[in-house]
This record gives sequence, C-alpha cells and structure tokens, in this order.
Amino acid sequence: MNRIYSLTLLPFLLILIVPVTLKAQEKQFPLVKEFGGVYKIEGAVELPSPDKSHKIIIELVSGNKKPDEPSFWINNVARMMNLHGVAGVNKENIQVKVVVHGGAVLDIVVNERYLTEHEIENNPNLLLLKYLQEAGAEIIVCGQSLLAREITTEELAPGTKVALSALTTISKNVPEGYVLFKF
Repeated sequence: MNRIYSLTLLPFLLILIVPVTLKAQEKQFPLVKEFGGVYKIEGAVELPSPDKSHKIIIELVSGNKKPDEPSFWINNVARMMNLHGVAGVNKENIQVKVVVHGGAVLDIVVNERYLTEHEIENNPNLLLLKYLQEAGAEIIVCGQSLLAREITTEELAPGTKVALSALTTISKNVPEGYVLFKF
C-alpha cells in the first residue's frame, strides 16, 4: 500500500520540482543584447546547425498592443535570433530581414511621431531596434504602408530601409532561400 501511495505522489512531486529547476536559470542574450532572453535547454532536439547559414525573413504586421512597453512581436524577433544563438549559431551564420508593414509600422517611428500616434513621449522599441540591427538584422519597411499612413522616411527609426512593398520584398527573398515567419 505504501509503495502504491509513493508512486502516485511521484508525478506531483516532479511537477513541483521541475519548474523550480527551470526558473533557477538565467536568461541568455547571445546575439541580441538586453531583449529576447532565452534559456538553454539541455538535451533539446531539433536544434539549428551552427555550421550552416540560416536565412530568415519575418513579416512583421502585428502592431504593439501595449505602446508603453517594447513590442511583443519585435521582441520575438530578438528571441528567435537568441534561440539560434543559444544553439551555437553565431552572428555570421544568421541573416534576418524584418519586413514591417500594416499596423506594425507605427512601432518603428521616432519619438516625435510616436508621441503623435500614442501620446507617449518615448518609443520603447527604439533601443530594441538598435540592438537587433547591431546583431545583424535588417529592418525594412513597406513603402506602401508608409504612404497609406502618411509617415515620412525622416520619421522612421534610424537604420530602417524602405522597400517598394512588403509583398515584393517577401516574393524576392523567399525564392533566394529565406524561410518566412509571420509575426
């Protein structure tokens, strides 16, 4: 009877112990500093190869729901890059293009335009965008979305490139070997 009782309790004890072990880890930022922190998972499968080139294009269309905080979706780009980094992929073996259009264009503007759009003085995404670019990500905005929202190139975050459109940027890069994600 005691043996059955202990076997019945074992799964519940493991549930209590495992989260504590995972929480004890420190978030890591191997490619993008300060944002998109991830954890190393020992024994994980399906890891990206550190020796291969990884070409990723992200269609960023989702606007930030909490304009006083960094965008969940832009931070997810940093997270994706850091997940590759924690798996051993170095900066030279990952090429990331973030193609911004739709409502997300309002998340990549300078402080003055951000204030006009959100009544918040400082765009909390600017530092994140800077660190993404330092890690090698290209930030590319859809020219059609800019015109539709009457945003000038001077109102864009530093380093942002303007494309003819998001659609043509994606259709150009996917056949060139880029894997497409949509956030």
